[in-house]
Amino acid sequence: MNDEKYPACQGPDPKPTKAKFELPEGTIDSHAHIFATADEYPYSTARGYTPPEATLESYLQLHKALGGIERAVLTQPSVYGTDNSCMLDAVDKMKGKFLAVVAVDATVTDSQLHAFHERGARGARVNLVDKGGNPFDGPKAVQKFTQRIKDMGWHLEVLINVHKFDDLRATMNGMAVDVSFGHLGYMKTDNPMEHPGFQEFLDLLRDGKAWVKMTGTYRITTSPSTPYNDVIPYAKALIAANEDRVVWGTDWPHPAIKGTMPNDGALLDQLVDWAPSEDLRKKILVDNPQILYGF
Repeated sequence: MNDEKYPACQGPDPKPTKAKFELPEGTIDSHAHIFATADEYPYSTARGYTPPEATLESYLQLHKALGGIERAVLTQPSVYGTDNSCMLDAVDKMKGKFLAVVAVDATVTDSQLHAFHERGARGARVNLVDKGGNPFDGPKAVQKFTQRIKDMGWHLEVLINVHKFDDLRATMNGMAVDVSFGHLGYMKTDNPMEHPGFQEFLDLLRDGKAWVKMTGTYRITTSPSTPYNDVIPYAKALIAANEDRVVWGTDWPHPAIKGTMPNDGALLDQLVDWAPSEDLRKKILVDNPQILYGF
C-alpha cells in the first residue's frame, strides 16, 4: 500500500561498491532489516511507512559486494510491530551466523522470551521515533521489563533523539541491562556538539553501560549526498568517549530515507575517517559486537 499514511520507501542502491579498506576477518553488520512482501508477512497498521522488498538473498549479496561481511544482527523494524516472524525466519536460515534484536511488549511471556533466545534473539528494541515502535508505557515500564531479560544476557536497544530525552543518563543507567543506541544517538548535525544532550550522551558512554551504533549517518547529516563530512567530528567524539562500546551496521535497506539514496560502499568507507587505524576498525567491526551480541 502506498498512500500518505503509509508512504512507500525507495530501495537501496543496486550496485554497492567494495569498501576501500580490507574488512577484518569475522566482520559483523550490527544493524540491518529484512523485508518481505505484505502477502508473506503482513505489516503493522501502526507503521509510518511501507518498506521496499529486501530479501535475505539480496542482503547476502550486499555483504559479498562490500568485501566479505561474515555475520550480522538483524533488528526488528517498526513496520512489523511486535511480530518478529520475518526477521527470525531469516535468522533461522543462517544457522548461527545471524542473531537478532526483537520487539516485544509488556505482555510477552517468559516462555516466549526464551523461545526467541533459542532462535537467536539477544536483545529487545524500543523505538521512540517511528510510529509503531514503542509498545511500552514509558521509561519506567521499560526499566521493569529489563529485569526480565537480564539473566538471558540480553541488552536493550533504543532509537531515540538523545538531545531531546530528559534525564538520559539517569534513565538509561537505571536499566537492568546494557543499552544500545541507534544512529549515533540520532541528533542531527545542525545541532552543535556542545549541545547538553549530546554531551550527556558522551558521559553516558563513558559510564560503560551504554553502546552506540555507527549506523544511519544519512539520518543525521545535513549534507545532500555522501561523503557526510559533517558527521565526522560527532562520530570521532563518540568513539573517543568509549571505543569499547562502539559497533557498526549498514542499516540496509535504509528504510524511510529522504533524499538521495547513498551507496553502501560509500557508507562503509566512512569508517576510515572515523577510525583511521586497522586495530580500531577491528574493534568496532569484530571485537565489540562479539561482546555485545555474544557470537
